[in-house]
Amino acid sequence: MGFQKIARLSREIVVSEKIDGTCGVISIGEDGKFQIGSRNRWLTPETGDSHGFMMWALTHKEELMALGPGRHFGEWWGHGIQRGYGLKEKRFSLFNTSRWVPDGVELLPKQERPPACCGVVPVLWHGIFDTAAVEDQLELLSTGGSVAAPGFMNPEGVVVYHIAGNVYFKRYIIGDDAPKSIQ
Repeated sequence: MGFQKIARLSREIVVSEKIDGTCGVISIGEDGKFQIGSRNRWLTPETGDSHGFMMWALTHKEELMALGPGRHFGEWWGHGIQRGYGLKEKRFSLFNTSRWVPDGVELLPKQERPPACCGVVPVLWHGIFDTAAVEDQLELLSTGGSVAAPGFMNPEGVVVYHIAGNVYFKRYIIGDDAPKSIQ
């Protein structure tokens, strides 16, 4: 037993767009067991669906198996979920930007393309921790709109992933100072 190791603040961060939807997870066991979940529970016909995520995942199971063993978290978003983003469909965007790279972006070592049925949350900035860079990305979203859904002018904010600390932070464009109960 001991105190946890403390990461250095001045290390790499990845700033991505915070998409306003609902968290989803695709779990694939080493034995090929396929499970679908939300942030807090496994989805089954008995527990209920989450905005159609379970039915979508079952429909795309063959493609999603290409994710490989592990838990694959992402945002289920679009039509009928939270902000909707002016979309007529729903989308699943994976969070793990160090592994998954969308079409049109150059691959780096250890990166792969996600299955065609999945997107990846947009990376807005990557570099050494810098609060000014985070603020710049919030301003760009505020004035230029969503990168995930171009033309949608009311994006939610950003997620900052501190790599060395293995911790996520979020920052909203509007209402960041308010307690969660008010948002």
